[in-house]
Amino acid sequence: MLVVPAIIWALQLVPSVRLKNVVLRLLGAEVDEGVALAFGATPDMLWPDLLELRADAIVGYDATLLCHEYLQDEYRTGTVVVGERAMIGAGAVVLPGVHIGADAQVAANSLVTEDVPPGATVVGVPAEVVRRPERSVPDDGVQSPESGDA
Repeated sequence: MLVVPAIIWALQLVPSVRLKNVVLRLLGAEVDEGVALAFGATPDMLWPDLLELRADAIVGYDATLLCHEYLQDEYRTGTVVVGERAMIGAGAVVLPGVHIGADAQVAANSLVTEDVPPGATVVGVPAEVVRRPERSVPDDGVQSPESGDA
């Protein structure tokens, strides 16, 4: 039982991104090509098999991806998904069951308690959306001059 937490703890100190990805895969995590976990990043120590890291995702220095949590009256687990090209800033914490959409950004030291939409930027404790992806056609259907032929 203590072997997996010991391996995860040791991974925090490993500078090789490739080695981290290989070990996480062996522990049951879904880790796509191009994923980068920075020095000090901590995947869940008890349930690494509930972690899904999509292609080219980046998890910053000292960020934590939790797939479990102990509450006063319950114990909860949930799959954490980090989408393609998503970026999690240094020191951020992602709670169980959260899905971070493709191309989303989580600011440093944020606490992510809810899903992050694709392309959005979230900041704070708890994390809130501060920027959504730009659209070429506004909701009213009128094309802006920048998005089409004038």
